[in-house]
Amino acid sequence: MQEKIKEQILASASMKEAMVISCIEDIESAANLMIHSIRNSGKILWCGNGGSAGDAQHLATELMGGMTSHERKPIPSIALTTDSSFITAWSNDTDFESIFSRQVQGLGNEGDVLVGISTSGNSKNVIAAINQAKYKGLKTVVFTGKFGGMINNKADVTINVPSDDTQRIQEGHIMTGQIICGLIEDDFLS
Repeated sequence: MQEKIKEQILASASMKEAMVISCIEDIESAANLMIHSIRNSGKILWCGNGGSAGDAQHLATELMGGMTSHERKPIPSIALTTDSSFITAWSNDTDFESIFSRQVQGLGNEGDVLVGISTSGNSKNVIAAINQAKYKGLKTVVFTGKFGGMINNKADVTINVPSDDTQRIQEGHIMTGQIICGLIEDDFLS
């Protein structure tokens, strides 16, 4: 069992080392887009499915609540995954594919940023949200895996975690989100 644990830790470390080579510029670009939005009275919207929905909620909370300082003002940040009444009503009455794009249509404004999280890059509802965000003049960021799926290069910034293993991709996504939220908070507090 210990060998299996060690193997998993080393696989995670190896993926993160690969991110140092392939993701730093994209992470910086995403952070700069979000910082620009916040400085100009915008907000950050987040969406994803399953574990990515959990990441969206976690990262929205970091900005609203504070990472290192709970004394600072909240940074406007909304996870589109949290309104269970809307999500269940809309998907029941219309379809699941538009649950995020409908919210972007109602809540998103030009100058805001939408972050779509999809390990496969093939989440139709995240792709629809990115398309709606672009139509409305929002900036867009995508967190995805090595190959990016159908969502690859649809956003202003795409962060491709260099792995095709869902666990490793998800680890890369939450780490990336934590880094970006930290950079946003640092800027907000300076």
